[in-house]
Amino acid sequence: MRPSFGARPFGRRVGGYSRVVSDDHGSERVFTVPNIITFIRLLGVPVFWWVLLVEENVGLAAVFIFVIGWTDWIDGYLARRLNQETKLGAALDPIADRLMIASAVIGGLIAGVVPAAIGVLLIVREVFMGIVTLVLMGKGAGTLEVRYLGKLATFILYGAIPAFYLAEAGFFTDLLKPLAWIGGVAGLALYWWVAFQYVGDARAKLANVESPAIAEES
Repeated sequence: MRPSFGARPFGRRVGGYSRVVSDDHGSERVFTVPNIITFIRLLGVPVFWWVLLVEENVGLAAVFIFVIGWTDWIDGYLARRLNQETKLGAALDPIADRLMIASAVIGGLIAGVVPAAIGVLLIVREVFMGIVTLVLMGKGAGTLEVRYLGKLATFILYGAIPAFYLAEAGFFTDLLKPLAWIGGVAGLALYWWVAFQYVGDARAKLANVESPAIAEES
């Protein structure tokens, strides 16, 4: 769900597939239904922190992770159905994803809910991708388009992480704890695999930016 740069028309990914949107079809709009949902997701992040650390309600915190995380698929679906793909939505959507995942993992580590073996590797991955993104922006290469496997990995993690929370809160612990570990390991492995694919994408974007510059110098 990222904007494209250069001569290509702007496109927002929905469910992992890119949909081309021309600038005259509302790509500059702000107040659309999908964007409002994304705003609500962002506002839900500080509420999650309050519920987890102040109220110490691990079960309710898990519900917030489920709702905030999985509504990502809802705003993408509505953007396509209502023809309301926007540049703002493309920029905010991955921010909402990463803020919620980072909050769920860091909060889970603080509360002793998420295993360190999974939590630390997820944080390292987010820092790694943050550096890649900053390098691209610094070079004027834009941002990376979201891959379908990246969305799939996020989807799996949005199931595994709250499962750890619910198991800690005493909800079907014997069932959810093993499922959380299976989903967490699978989602983490896929998450890192896609990260290395993004590195290849980043190199291609940097090459496209550097090639015209070299041509001008020559």
